Amino acid sequence: MSESATSATKKRPEFYNIEGASLITYRWPIASIASGMHRVSGAILFFLMPFIIWMFDNSISSEISFNKFKAAFNVGMIGLPGFIWKLVALGVIWASLHHFIAGIRHLWMDTHHEQVTKEFGRQTAVAVLVLTLSLTAVLGAKLFGLY
Repeated sequence: MSESATSATKKRPEFYNIEGASLITYRWPIASIASGMHRVSGAILFFLMPFIIWMFDNSISSEISFNKFKAAFNVGMIGLPGFIWKLVALGVIWASLHHFIAGIRHLWMDTHHEQVTKEFGRQTAVAVLVLTLSLTAVLGAKLFGLY
């Protein structure tokens, strides 16, 4: 090939790894945000499993344990006020909702991969985020006694 033929061809894109410092300034696509939050919500559920088991056990074991459960959210326990425990419970609510809804999205895309497009991924990611945050706001309002 002559030099003029190679200079007329389109330059190929260059790909490089993202450095840790540029993670903040990098423009993440909404689908990658929803996917990353799916992983984060799974980790939150895993690490808060002792708290989840404690809540479940104390809420159904007996009337005395249920009163202890309610007191943890009203008065507090382990030196932390009840407001903090409600925030932790709200985090568990968000993580459960997001992990479940995003998991359904991922299963759908895995089983119907020939129908999935970039636009479909973006739309479903937005739907997951809107649905998850809306349901979390409604349940959080109930948890904090707004209705």
